[in-house]
Amino acid sequence: TPVCDTEAQRFNNDIAKLGDGVAVLVASMDLPFAQKRWCGAQSAENISLGSDYKNRSFGEDFGVVWQGPMLLARAVFVADADGTIQHIEYVSDIASEPDYEAVKAKVSELLN
Repeated sequence: TPVCDTEAQRFNNDIAKLGDGVAVLVASMDLPFAQKRWCGAQSAENISLGSDYKNRSFGEDFGVVWQGPMLLARAVFVADADGTIQHIEYVSDIASEPDYEAVKAKVSELLN
């Protein structure tokens, strides 16, 4: 979706560059070949994409399987170096973007 494209680009261009300790993982229901094509077209070198199309395990584990078309609800999870989730944002409208400033603030806080 256009919002997915914008969101992934923002994370690639802004969040991933906050420091060496930052890893951005983007999960979607897109097929792996479509994700690879998107990364090449957008020069998305600072994020890693994961496809949940096959068994929806990520979506089910994190509670983001959208009831409707094969999509994951828009959500952001920020974890610390130990893998403990420190920030969660569930975006209620699939056509809306997350609060990038809140994500940046939490990531910056965890890096300090």
